[in-house]
Amino acid sequence: VGDVLALLRGENEAPLAPYVASPRTAAPPAPVAAPAPERVGHREKISPAARRRAAELGVDLERIAPGGADGIVSLADVERAAAATAPGAPADKSAAMRQAIGAAMAKSKREIPHYYLGSTIDVSAALDWLERGNRERPVQRRVLFAAVLQRAVSLSLKDFPELNGFWIDGRFEPAAAVHLGVGIALRGGGLIAPAIHDAGNKSLIEIMEALSDLIQRARSGALRSSELTEATVTLTNLGEQGVETVYGVIYPPQVALVGFGKVRPQPWVVDDRIEVRRTVHATLCADHRASVGHRGALFLGALERLLQEPEKLA
Repeated sequence: VGDVLALLRGENEAPLAPYVASPRTAAPPAPVAAPAPERVGHREKISPAARRRAAELGVDLERIAPGGADGIVSLADVERAAAATAPGAPADKSAAMRQAIGAAMAKSKREIPHYYLGSTIDVSAALDWLERGNRERPVQRRVLFAAVLQRAVSLSLKDFPELNGFWIDGRFEPAAAVHLGVGIALRGGGLIAPAIHDAGNKSLIEIMEALSDLIQRARSGALRSSELTEATVTLTNLGEQGVETVYGVIYPPQVALVGFGKVRPQPWVVDDRIEVRRTVHATLCADHRASVGHRGALFLGALERLLQEPEKLA
Protein backbone atom coordinates (compact mmCIF):
# COMPACT_ATOMS: atom_id res chain seq x y z
CA VAL A 1 0.00 0.00 0.00
CA GLY A 2 1.36 3.37 -0.97
CA ASP A 3 4.00 2.09 -3.38
CA VAL A 4 4.14 3.36 -6.95
CA LEU A 5 2.95 0.67 -9.37
CA ALA A 6 3.42 2.51 -12.65
CA LEU A 7 4.55 5.80 -14.14
CA LEU A 8 2.89 7.16 -17.28
CA ARG A 9 5.00 8.75 -19.97
CA GLY A 10 3.22 11.34 -22.09
CA GLU A 11 3.45 11.67 -25.85
CA ASN A 12 6.88 12.85 -27.07
CA GLU A 13 8.35 12.70 -23.55
CA ALA A 14 11.74 11.16 -22.99
CA PRO A 15 11.86 7.65 -21.49
CA LEU A 16 11.56 7.69 -17.71
CA ALA A 17 14.48 6.66 -15.53
CA PRO A 18 13.98 3.48 -13.47
CA TYR A 19 11.90 4.26 -10.39
CA VAL A 20 13.08 3.16 -6.95
CA ALA A 21 10.44 3.20 -4.22
CA SER A 22 11.29 5.03 -1.02
CA PRO A 23 12.34 2.58 1.69
CA ARG A 24 9.98 2.04 4.59
CA THR A 25 12.84 2.30 7.11
CA ALA A 26 15.22 5.12 7.91
CA ALA A 27 17.99 3.53 5.87
CA PRO A 28 19.16 5.61 2.92
CA PRO A 29 17.90 4.54 -0.48
CA ALA A 30 20.12 2.31 -2.54
CA PRO A 31 21.60 3.86 -5.67
CA VAL A 32 19.73 3.26 -8.87
CA ALA A 33 21.48 0.58 -10.90
CA ALA A 34 20.75 -1.58 -13.85
CA PRO A 35 18.54 -4.52 -12.81
CA ALA A 36 20.44 -7.70 -12.13
CA PRO A 37 19.63 -10.67 -14.35
CA GLU A 38 16.89 -12.85 -12.93
CA ARG A 39 15.33 -16.09 -13.99
CA VAL A 40 12.54 -15.14 -16.36
CA GLY A 41 10.32 -17.80 -14.87
CA HIS A 42 9.91 -15.84 -11.64
CA ARG A 43 6.34 -14.65 -11.04
CA GLU A 44 7.61 -11.02 -10.81
CA LYS A 45 9.13 -11.24 -14.29
CA ILE A 46 6.18 -12.41 -16.38
CA SER A 47 2.75 -10.95 -16.91
CA PRO A 48 -0.26 -13.10 -15.87
CA ALA A 49 -1.51 -13.23 -19.46
CA ALA A 50 1.90 -14.39 -20.68
CA ARG A 51 2.16 -17.04 -17.96
CA ARG A 52 -1.24 -18.45 -18.91
CA ARG A 53 -0.45 -18.41 -22.63
CA ALA A 54 2.85 -20.19 -22.03
CA ALA A 55 1.00 -22.96 -20.21
CA GLU A 56 -1.46 -23.24 -23.09
CA LEU A 57 1.28 -23.48 -25.72
CA GLY A 58 3.60 -25.70 -23.70
CA VAL A 59 6.40 -23.12 -23.80
CA ASP A 60 9.15 -23.28 -21.15
CA LEU A 61 9.20 -19.90 -19.40
CA GLU A 62 12.83 -20.32 -18.41
CA ARG A 63 13.83 -20.18 -22.09
CA ILE A 64 11.99 -16.95 -22.96
CA ALA A 65 13.95 -13.71 -22.93
CA PRO A 66 11.95 -10.51 -22.33
CA GLY A 67 11.63 -8.34 -25.40
CA GLY A 68 11.17 -5.03 -23.58
CA ALA A 69 13.51 -2.88 -21.54
CA ASP A 70 11.48 -3.48 -18.40
CA GLY A 71 12.66 -7.09 -18.22
CA ILE A 72 9.13 -8.50 -18.04
CA VAL A 73 8.13 -11.37 -20.34
CA SER A 74 5.02 -10.30 -22.25
CA LEU A 75 2.30 -12.14 -24.14
CA ALA A 76 4.00 -11.21 -27.42
CA ASP A 77 7.29 -12.69 -26.15
CA VAL A 78 5.57 -16.01 -25.40
CA GLU A 79 3.84 -16.26 -28.77
CA ARG A 80 7.04 -15.34 -30.59
CA ALA A 81 8.94 -18.04 -28.70
CA ALA A 82 6.25 -20.61 -29.46
CA ALA A 83 6.46 -19.90 -33.19
CA ALA A 84 10.26 -19.89 -33.18
CA THR A 85 10.64 -23.20 -31.35
CA ALA A 86 7.97 -25.10 -33.28
CA PRO A 87 9.44 -28.13 -35.09
CA GLY A 88 10.58 -27.20 -38.57
CA ALA A 89 10.19 -23.45 -37.93
CA PRO A 90 7.26 -23.09 -40.38
CA ALA A 91 7.08 -19.92 -42.39
CA ASP A 92 3.29 -19.62 -42.57
CA LYS A 93 1.24 -18.55 -39.58
CA SER A 94 -1.35 -21.34 -39.75
CA ALA A 95 1.31 -24.06 -39.66
CA ALA A 96 2.94 -22.38 -36.66
CA MET A 97 -0.43 -22.26 -34.94
CA ARG A 98 -1.12 -25.95 -35.58
CA GLN A 99 2.28 -26.90 -34.21
CA ALA A 100 1.80 -24.69 -31.14
CA ILE A 101 -1.60 -26.29 -30.53
CA GLY A 102 -0.07 -29.73 -30.96
CA ALA A 103 2.62 -28.92 -28.40
CA ALA A 104 0.02 -27.67 -25.90
CA MET A 105 -2.18 -30.72 -26.36
CA ALA A 106 0.74 -33.11 -26.02
CA LYS A 107 1.72 -31.38 -22.78
CA SER A 108 -1.90 -31.60 -21.62
CA LYS A 109 -2.15 -35.35 -22.20
CA ARG A 110 1.22 -35.98 -20.55
CA GLU A 111 0.59 -33.95 -17.41
CA ILE A 112 -3.16 -33.78 -16.79
CA PRO A 113 -5.02 -36.85 -15.42
CA HIS A 114 -8.06 -36.64 -17.71
CA TYR A 115 -11.34 -38.35 -16.99
CA TYR A 116 -14.26 -38.53 -19.41
CA LEU A 117 -18.03 -38.68 -18.94
CA GLY A 118 -20.80 -38.65 -21.53
CA SER A 119 -24.58 -38.41 -21.62
CA THR A 120 -27.19 -38.42 -24.38
CA ILE A 121 -29.64 -35.56 -23.80
CA ASP A 122 -33.13 -35.11 -25.21
CA VAL A 123 -33.08 -31.55 -26.59
CA SER A 124 -36.47 -31.64 -28.32
CA ALA A 125 -37.98 -29.15 -25.86
CA ALA A 126 -35.05 -26.76 -26.22
CA LEU A 127 -35.17 -26.89 -30.03
CA ASP A 128 -38.95 -26.43 -30.14
CA TRP A 129 -38.62 -23.43 -27.80
CA LEU A 130 -35.80 -21.95 -29.88
CA GLU A 131 -37.69 -22.40 -33.15
CA ARG A 132 -40.77 -20.68 -31.72
CA GLY A 133 -38.66 -17.75 -30.55
CA ASN A 134 -36.81 -17.43 -33.84
CA ARG A 135 -40.07 -17.19 -35.79
CA GLU A 136 -40.76 -13.98 -33.87
CA ARG A 137 -37.30 -12.49 -34.43
CA PRO A 138 -35.99 -10.74 -37.54
CA VAL A 139 -33.59 -12.90 -39.53
CA GLN A 140 -30.51 -11.00 -38.38
CA ARG A 141 -31.48 -11.49 -34.71
CA ARG A 142 -32.17 -15.22 -34.81
CA VAL A 143 -30.37 -17.42 -32.31
CA LEU A 144 -28.31 -20.51 -33.13
CA PHE A 145 -28.64 -23.70 -31.11
CA ALA A 146 -24.91 -23.33 -30.34
CA ALA A 147 -25.75 -20.24 -28.27
CA VAL A 148 -28.39 -22.24 -26.35
CA LEU A 149 -25.76 -24.84 -25.47
CA GLN A 150 -23.30 -22.15 -24.41
CA ARG A 151 -25.92 -20.52 -22.20
CA ALA A 152 -26.83 -23.85 -20.59
CA VAL A 153 -23.18 -24.76 -19.92
CA SER A 154 -22.43 -21.32 -18.46
CA LEU A 155 -25.40 -21.46 -16.09
CA SER A 156 -24.67 -25.03 -15.00
CA LEU A 157 -21.04 -24.21 -14.17
CA LYS A 158 -22.11 -21.73 -11.50
CA ASP A 159 -22.87 -24.66 -9.19
CA PHE A 160 -19.67 -26.54 -10.09
CA PRO A 161 -16.76 -24.13 -9.50
CA GLU A 162 -14.22 -26.97 -9.51
CA LEU A 163 -14.76 -27.25 -13.28
CA ASN A 164 -14.22 -23.55 -13.91
CA GLY A 165 -10.72 -22.26 -13.25
CA PHE A 166 -7.03 -23.05 -13.60
CA TRP A 167 -4.45 -25.52 -12.34
CA ILE A 168 -1.38 -23.35 -11.73
CA ASP A 169 1.75 -24.00 -9.66
CA GLY A 170 0.42 -27.30 -8.34
CA ARG A 171 -2.95 -26.10 -7.09
CA PHE A 172 -6.43 -25.26 -8.37
CA GLU A 173 -7.42 -21.62 -8.66
CA PRO A 174 -11.20 -21.21 -9.11
CA ALA A 175 -12.31 -18.43 -11.43
CA ALA A 176 -14.48 -15.59 -10.18
CA ALA A 177 -16.71 -15.77 -13.28
CA VAL A 178 -17.42 -18.08 -16.21
CA HIS A 179 -15.39 -16.90 -19.19
CA LEU A 180 -16.48 -19.47 -21.75
CA GLY A 181 -13.91 -20.37 -24.39
CA VAL A 182 -15.56 -21.22 -27.70
CA GLY A 183 -13.71 -23.34 -30.25
CA ILE A 184 -13.55 -21.55 -33.62
CA ALA A 185 -11.96 -23.05 -36.73
CA LEU A 186 -10.09 -20.51 -38.83
CA ARG A 187 -10.52 -20.46 -42.61
CA GLY A 188 -6.79 -20.60 -43.25
CA GLY A 189 -6.35 -23.53 -40.88
CA GLY A 190 -5.85 -23.69 -37.15
CA LEU A 191 -8.16 -23.45 -34.19
CA ILE A 192 -8.60 -20.91 -31.42
CA ALA A 193 -10.92 -20.73 -28.41
CA PRO A 194 -11.52 -17.08 -27.50
CA ALA A 195 -13.60 -16.28 -24.43
CA ILE A 196 -17.10 -14.95 -24.06
CA HIS A 197 -16.46 -12.97 -20.91
CA ASP A 198 -18.83 -13.38 -17.95
CA ALA A 199 -21.00 -15.77 -19.96
CA GLY A 200 -22.76 -16.97 -16.81
CA ASN A 201 -24.41 -13.56 -16.40
CA LYS A 202 -25.30 -12.96 -20.04
CA SER A 203 -28.75 -13.57 -21.48
CA LEU A 204 -29.23 -15.90 -24.44
CA ILE A 205 -29.45 -12.95 -26.84
CA GLU A 206 -26.29 -11.42 -25.37
CA ILE A 207 -24.42 -14.70 -25.77
CA MET A 208 -25.56 -14.96 -29.39
CA GLU A 209 -24.36 -11.42 -30.06
CA ALA A 210 -21.02 -12.11 -28.37
CA LEU A 211 -20.61 -15.36 -30.34
CA SER A 212 -21.28 -13.65 -33.68
CA ASP A 213 -18.84 -10.89 -32.82
CA LEU A 214 -16.12 -13.35 -31.75
CA ILE A 215 -16.42 -15.43 -34.91
CA GLN A 216 -16.24 -12.37 -37.15
CA ARG A 217 -13.23 -10.88 -35.37
CA ALA A 218 -11.47 -14.24 -35.01
CA ARG A 219 -11.53 -14.75 -38.75
CA SER A 220 -10.35 -11.20 -39.43
CA GLY A 221 -7.53 -11.37 -36.88
CA ALA A 222 -9.02 -8.68 -34.63
CA LEU A 223 -9.34 -10.52 -31.31
CA ARG A 224 -8.14 -8.91 -28.09
CA SER A 225 -5.41 -10.61 -26.07
CA SER A 226 -7.76 -10.94 -23.08
CA GLU A 227 -10.16 -12.98 -25.19
CA LEU A 228 -7.37 -15.36 -26.14
CA THR A 229 -5.94 -15.84 -22.65
CA GLU A 230 -8.75 -15.49 -20.10
CA ALA A 231 -11.09 -18.40 -20.92
CA THR A 232 -11.78 -20.37 -17.72
CA VAL A 233 -13.36 -23.41 -19.43
CA THR A 234 -13.78 -24.42 -23.08
CA LEU A 235 -16.78 -25.62 -25.07
CA THR A 236 -16.30 -27.39 -28.40
CA ASN A 237 -19.20 -28.15 -30.72
CA LEU A 238 -18.56 -30.28 -33.81
CA GLY A 239 -22.18 -31.05 -34.57
CA GLU A 240 -22.15 -29.06 -37.79
CA GLN A 241 -19.31 -31.29 -39.03
CA GLY A 242 -21.50 -34.38 -38.54
CA VAL A 243 -19.70 -35.71 -35.47
CA GLU A 244 -21.92 -37.49 -32.94
CA THR A 245 -19.48 -37.49 -30.01
CA VAL A 246 -16.52 -35.28 -29.08
CA TYR A 247 -13.86 -36.45 -26.63
CA GLY A 248 -11.79 -33.37 -25.99
CA VAL A 249 -8.37 -32.60 -24.57
CA ILE A 250 -8.18 -30.04 -21.78
CA TYR A 251 -6.64 -26.72 -22.78
CA PRO A 252 -4.10 -26.00 -20.01
CA PRO A 253 -4.15 -24.41 -17.52
CA GLN A 254 -7.93 -24.91 -17.62
CA VAL A 255 -9.37 -27.97 -15.87
CA ALA A 256 -12.39 -28.91 -18.00
CA LEU A 257 -13.75 -29.05 -21.52
CA VAL A 258 -17.37 -29.65 -22.56
CA GLY A 259 -18.14 -31.16 -25.96
CA PHE A 260 -21.27 -31.55 -28.08
CA GLY A 261 -21.95 -33.59 -31.19
CA LYS A 262 -24.67 -33.23 -33.80
CA VAL A 263 -28.39 -33.19 -33.09
CA ARG A 264 -29.96 -36.37 -34.40
CA PRO A 265 -33.36 -38.04 -34.18
CA GLN A 266 -33.55 -41.34 -32.33
CA PRO A 267 -36.12 -43.55 -30.59
CA TRP A 268 -36.74 -42.35 -27.02
CA VAL A 269 -38.95 -43.66 -24.24
CA VAL A 270 -41.42 -41.01 -23.02
CA ASP A 271 -44.08 -41.98 -20.46
CA ASP A 272 -43.71 -45.70 -21.28
CA ARG A 273 -44.06 -45.17 -25.01
CA ILE A 274 -41.51 -44.83 -27.76
CA GLU A 275 -41.24 -41.53 -29.62
CA VAL A 276 -38.75 -40.05 -32.05
CA ARG A 277 -36.90 -37.31 -30.20
CA ARG A 278 -34.04 -35.01 -31.14
CA THR A 279 -30.98 -35.72 -29.03
CA VAL A 280 -27.38 -34.59 -28.62
CA HIS A 281 -24.46 -36.37 -26.99
CA ALA A 282 -22.71 -34.20 -24.39
CA THR A 283 -19.29 -35.05 -22.98
CA LEU A 284 -17.23 -33.70 -20.13
CA CYS A 285 -13.45 -33.97 -20.02
CA ALA A 286 -12.07 -32.88 -16.65
CA ASP A 287 -8.87 -32.76 -14.62
CA HIS A 288 -8.97 -35.33 -11.82
CA ARG A 289 -6.72 -33.14 -9.67
CA ALA A 290 -9.43 -30.47 -9.50
CA SER A 291 -12.66 -32.53 -9.55
CA VAL A 292 -13.98 -36.07 -9.25
CA GLY A 293 -16.25 -38.08 -11.51
CA HIS A 294 -19.18 -37.83 -9.09
CA ARG A 295 -19.25 -34.05 -9.40
CA GLY A 296 -18.72 -34.25 -13.14
CA ALA A 297 -21.75 -36.52 -13.43
CA LEU A 298 -23.83 -34.09 -11.38
CA PHE A 299 -22.77 -31.29 -13.74
CA LEU A 300 -23.99 -33.24 -16.78
CA GLY A 301 -27.26 -33.93 -14.96
CA ALA A 302 -27.74 -30.22 -14.24
CA LEU A 303 -27.00 -29.44 -17.89
CA GLU A 304 -29.61 -31.96 -19.02
CA ARG A 305 -32.28 -30.51 -16.71
CA LEU A 306 -31.65 -27.01 -18.04
CA LEU A 307 -31.95 -28.10 -21.66
CA GLN A 308 -35.28 -29.76 -20.84
CA GLU A 309 -36.54 -26.58 -19.17
CA PRO A 310 -35.46 -24.07 -21.85
CA GLU A 311 -37.50 -21.17 -20.45
CA LYS A 312 -34.76 -20.84 -17.82
CA LEU A 313 -32.25 -20.11 -20.59
CA ALA A 314 -33.79 -16.87 -21.82
